[in-house]
Amino acid sequence: MSLDSTGNTLRDYLSIVFRHKAVIITTFVTIMTIVFLVLELKTPVYKASVKMLISAEKQVDSPYYRDLSYNRSQSYIALTQAEIVTSSHVLERAVKVLKLHERPSGYEKSFYSPVRQWLEQKKPQWLINLQQKKTNELKNLSSEQLDEFLLWKAVGDLSRKIEVTPIRDTDVFIITVSDFSPQEAAAIANVVSRSYIICDLEQQLAELQLKYGERHQIVLQLKDSIDKMTGNLSGSPLSYMESIGPATIKIVEQARIPFIPVGTSKHLTLVLAFCMSVVLGIMLSFGFEYLNCTFKSPQEVGKFLNVPVLGFIPRKGFKSKRLVKDTMKITPYTQSYKDLSDKIYLFMRDKNLKSLLITAASPVEDSATIVANLGNFLSKKAGHKVLIIDANIHTSTIHRTFHIPDNPGLTSILRGTISFEKASQHIHNNLSVLTAGEDSHNLTMDGDLFTIFDEVKDDEDVLEGEAFPDKKSKRTNPKLATLLSERVTLNQATTGDTSRMFKVINSAKEKYDIVLVDYANLRNVKDTCLLSSYVDGVILVVNEGKTRRHVIKSLIAPLEQKNANLVGVIFNNRTFAIPGMIYKRV
Repeated sequence: MSLDSTGNTLRDYLSIVFRHKAVIITTFVTIMTIVFLVLELKTPVYKASVKMLISAEKQVDSPYYRDLSYNRSQSYIALTQAEIVTSSHVLERAVKVLKLHERPSGYEKSFYSPVRQWLEQKKPQWLINLQQKKTNELKNLSSEQLDEFLLWKAVGDLSRKIEVTPIRDTDVFIITVSDFSPQEAAAIANVVSRSYIICDLEQQLAELQLKYGERHQIVLQLKDSIDKMTGNLSGSPLSYMESIGPATIKIVEQARIPFIPVGTSKHLTLVLAFCMSVVLGIMLSFGFEYLNCTFKSPQEVGKFLNVPVLGFIPRKGFKSKRLVKDTMKITPYTQSYKDLSDKIYLFMRDKNLKSLLITAASPVEDSATIVANLGNFLSKKAGHKVLIIDANIHTSTIHRTFHIPDNPGLTSILRGTISFEKASQHIHNNLSVLTAGEDSHNLTMDGDLFTIFDEVKDDEDVLEGEAFPDKKSKRTNPKLATLLSERVTLNQATTGDTSRMFKVINSAKEKYDIVLVDYANLRNVKDTCLLSSYVDGVILVVNEGKTRRHVIKSLIAPLEQKNANLVGVIFNNRTFAIPGMIYKRV
């Protein structure tokens, strides 16, 4: 494949194909199934042809025919003769000789494919009853009426199976007959052509009898020719001399048994369907790729948002746990967290950062899992003292990730009912987590940002734990401290001092090496901007195949306007569409 001017490589195109392999496979299976069923449901049809010549003069030079021939060209004469071929007089003789009217009503069924025979057996009962009803109607006819009806029907069916084609600028026309049986097709074509010759001889005989009488030698010769041709209406081939005869219509070429049905070969059709289904599937995959406005790769994120990509998290397996407990285990999933945590720490150390806001467009982006695992790796693997603050008031998930109680927590600290230290729960000696709880009395938010609108004592006293009596702290492990935030009910009234959250974060920065704040709600612009002003940097979580490009671009625009320190992007749920064996070679 050639590369275009935009810089896309063969690997980029292959990733599109493999990413939408379900579309390609579905298209392939659908088209191949439809084509196969159509081929199986279509009964093969064979065609046999006879060439006829209009060249001889009539035995009687009638002024009527002479004037008619003089005023009409040979092509018109050929067309006239072609109409005579399909006349009921010619076809009725052929039907009676071949006993086509005695064919069973299910004549075609004997040529069905196995698939169509199976479907015929599965025919619904209502359709069987309808066919039976039509058959019963024929039983009400008398024997003579039934024979006449079957003969009329057979003549009509044969007329539809015959094609008469004049050859341009010649006196030759072709009679083509189609049938499900190749032997029957050849026999019918030969019988129809000879029946047509007999009809022509009978016309000449009638004219000669009027002119010369019954016992004239020419009349007797024509009668013998008619009897002989009538005896040869079996459909078997005749000798060349017998096929010429005395008629004005000559048989130039008799019909032979066709061995190949009409239409494209079944195998060729399947090959063409295979190629077309693959091409159509690939076209659809590129079409879906064009219509899909989500991010597909880290490179696309960095290029579109103009923000560095800190790393990626591969999509976890179905049975994988959200929280990686064994940080020493080496898997692609754990290794990605190790690399990401190392990179984030080095960046924070170089830029002298201590607090980070990790945010996403919505909670479904699963930023909480990333925050939990980053905190776990930074504290356990790297040995840094880490605090995780869950600022998702309505959608707290941190407590479920660590399997700890969710009350009391951050909102209790802001409300002044518990101290910073008393609300914490120890997971191990380096990690503390602040999640959302259930108690929401006397607490409202500016949007979703924490504010208090009943009177509390000095902020510093609250943070130091001196304003209220000590309450029993909840512990699951003496080495791990978890500080719980509480779930609140949104109140449309907004008052109070928003600096309390700022002081909570500053107090946490004094006690911990790294503070990670999870707030996965970029759509709440006001709260996101306020929180971003309280921390040292902002990290954006983008999900492959879920986060829309222009949506996230518009959501981070207010952060850029507020000059928030957008550190970088974490690309979550990354998949590798191209198999490794192919990926290494392209």
